[in-house]
Amino acid sequence: MKNVTHSFVFLAHWPFAGSFGLNTDILATNLINLTVVVGVLIFFGKGVLKDLLDNRKQRILSTIRNSEELRRGTLEQLEKARIRLQKVELEADEYRMNGYSEIEREKENLINATSISLEQLEKSKNETLFFEKQRAMNQVRQRVFQQAVQGALGTLNSCLNTELHFRTIRDNIDTLRAIELKR
Repeated sequence: MKNVTHSFVFLAHWPFAGSFGLNTDILATNLINLTVVVGVLIFFGKGVLKDLLDNRKQRILSTIRNSEELRRGTLEQLEKARIRLQKVELEADEYRMNGYSEIEREKENLINATSISLEQLEKSKNETLFFEKQRAMNQVRQRVFQQAVQGALGTLNSCLNTELHFRTIRDNIDTLRAIELKR
């Protein structure tokens, strides 16, 4: 708290420039402009990316739930088909005397129904894999974006060397002296 008070007392002793002027130091103004633009992009872009990723996440979760429901339904159909197959096999023993052709047709129907169920299960599995692949690609895109922003910050930081700082300080001191001499 004491440091804050001293800062305000120190600011009270600064001489006023007297007028509003145009900053002609291109390096300083460009750096400030770039900093403001990057800050605005990060501030507003973060919310947009978060909303997009949340929507995408909800769609993926919904698709996975639907796939799970389809899988459960397929498994129930498969279980029903197994029970039906057991019944048919029991009936086959009873109908063996009546002929094997009717039994073979019934088995083919069961096999076809089971293969259709398995195809549906395979299709839902492929859809789930497709959405997982898209989610992974979105994560990679996000990481690339983060690395690009970090690279830009690194480039900005590398451009700010001590020589540039000293030159900026000297120019500001010269400007303040010129203002002081005009008074």
